[in-house]
Amino acid sequence: MSVKDVKVKKIPVQLDKERHLVFDLNAFCEIEDKFGSITEAFKALENASMKAIRTLLWAGLLHEDESLTEKEVGRMIDIANLSELANVIAEAMNNALPEPKN
Repeated sequence: MSVKDVKVKKIPVQLDKERHLVFDLNAFCEIEDKFGSITEAFKALENASMKAIRTLLWAGLLHEDESLTEKEVGRMIDIANLSELANVIAEAMNNALPEPKN
């Protein structure tokens, strides 16, 4: 498989409208800037940190609109659906990461 064969998977998520999460290299770089590492980001997500959910969602949406702020993304989130949203974010991030080698 070559680099050009890799397709970035878009995961639909219903917020203020249907949007699509993409965790590409740019998103992961933003996540590393905010959390220090991808591992720390996953830990924060597992702990159901609201700030982590907002930040990870923001990073996954930047491909659609680079001018989005975390606070704007926070206004799109329905608190009643936080758990479901965290699951979608985790799924999207896991889908974007390569399979671990044995």
